[in-house]
Amino acid sequence: MAVCDAYADARVCPSPNHGARLRPISSLVLHYTGMPTAESALALLCNPRSEVSAHYVVNEDGSVLQLVPESRRAWHAGKSFWAGETDMNSASIGIEIVHPGHDDPRPYPAAQIEATAALAKDICRRHAIPPERVLAHSDIAPGRKGDPGEFFPWEELARLGVGRVVEQNPGLGATTVSLGDAGAKVASLQRDLAAYGYRVEQTGVYDAQTVQAVEAFQRHFRPANVDGRADGETRVALANLLATFGERV
Repeated sequence: MAVCDAYADARVCPSPNHGARLRPISSLVLHYTGMPTAESALALLCNPRSEVSAHYVVNEDGSVLQLVPESRRAWHAGKSFWAGETDMNSASIGIEIVHPGHDDPRPYPAAQIEATAALAKDICRRHAIPPERVLAHSDIAPGRKGDPGEFFPWEELARLGVGRVVEQNPGLGATTVSLGDAGAKVASLQRDLAAYGYRVEQTGVYDAQTVQAVEAFQRHFRPANVDGRADGETRVALANLLATFGERV
């Protein structure tokens, strides 16, 4: 049976910015628009000179626009990586959520989150995308992108049936490792980050790439303190998250 290539509740607003999909769909990537208004974001995403787009846009009132067919490769991920995949534009569907971004980290409206969850659930069901493959743009482009931000309500999305969260744990007794540290604990952290999907070379040295990956992990799974330092809470959260889908190495 053919997979439906659209979300039934979306209004079509076509963008010319897309190409041939070169990989099977394996992930869903969430973004914020990072622009003052929905109109300005839509103008950019539909401007052929911008060379950016997404499959869907979710407005603050919960209305959904489809810009690019799911069968096509939208240009939302840029230079990115997840679990060995370097062409995340081809391997994912992108949802832009209207929000001004880190310059104005206001709460996402409830209607918008409910609509995002409904859209995401539909996409994940039709394309068999597992919960751990519902990703932030910051997950696949650490250091380059920070959206949809540490203020995005991942826990609420998970409550509505989308994505994965991990129970917060103080990680009492676990040593913090941070920039400049080296040794077995750093190597173990890098191994766990890579096992989940982040692009981290296992150097055994807590370097800039590790800081960026830890920041990305914290934005998604431990948003209370995004500082790039792997404290006990961060390390335990990562270990618990890996244990939930049996890929700890």
